[in-house]
Amino acid sequence: MIEKQHIPVYSLHNFSAPERKSQQFQAEVFDANRHFQVKYPHRHDFFEVLYLSRGSGFHVIDDNKYSIEPPCVFFLSPGQAHMLELSHDVAGYIYLFTSEFYLLNRSNRNRLIEFPFFFTVQQNNPPLLLGKHDDEVFLKSLFNKAVEETNRHASHELLRSLLDVILNYCALLYPGDQGLLTGKCHLLVKKFYQLVEENFMKNLAVNEYASQLAVTPNHLTQTIKQLTGKTSVEFIKAKQVLEIKRLLVHTNLGITEIATLLNFPDQSYFTKFFKKETGKTPLVYRKETMK
Repeated sequence: MIEKQHIPVYSLHNFSAPERKSQQFQAEVFDANRHFQVKYPHRHDFFEVLYLSRGSGFHVIDDNKYSIEPPCVFFLSPGQAHMLELSHDVAGYIYLFTSEFYLLNRSNRNRLIEFPFFFTVQQNNPPLLLGKHDDEVFLKSLFNKAVEETNRHASHELLRSLLDVILNYCALLYPGDQGLLTGKCHLLVKKFYQLVEENFMKNLAVNEYASQLAVTPNHLTQTIKQLTGKTSVEFIKAKQVLEIKRLLVHTNLGITEIATLLNFPDQSYFTKFFKKETGKTPLVYRKETMK
């Protein structure tokens, strides 16, 4: 039996061929021949945009399972755990990039989190389903051009511009909130979500997150409640429960090890917390899920 001690986190260099000139972005064809030695589920420390024009299967992102219905576009933010189950005839394109690559020379450092599919307020980022043929053709041409220019080692400025058009066009088509989310309330919640994503293993309190965001804990909680229906405490707990479930199912770590990893004071408190939130002890959840 293979020991699974953690959910691996991959950087962009894990997905780049040796001849690539940059470790900050990668645009390439996505098909059954694209293979890297990675384990599922896994996380990234970079962003991903996956355009699929053909194929079937499922894409599991965090605790959401989405059917693959081409033509469609999937989006991943750093820290999200995901797993792909794809048919052999899958075809499309993939654009991987770091925040440093996209935000270079931008005065607006919030640009990425303004997109409705990154660091989503509802912790749910379904794929963009392309219903119109013109949208499909246009996006496919953009991805194809990005791959061509990557292969001929074009300037980063050109490849960054192509990525910018892809993201902005997808934002216009994305369901729900249309276009870029620029309202102060939306940005505050998305910044909070980003911080929780980056720091959940530290088990920080609401006031510590509020301090980093330069707002009061009460203002943070009220804003989150208004936009998501959850309080900031519920938001943090939901993230913790999700991560505990991942570790129970996808690793062989013991209960005490998981409690320590996620900065709980002791195993007893950890078990009580999980049972209160889910109605099951960690061991019962692991046993039932593994069946």
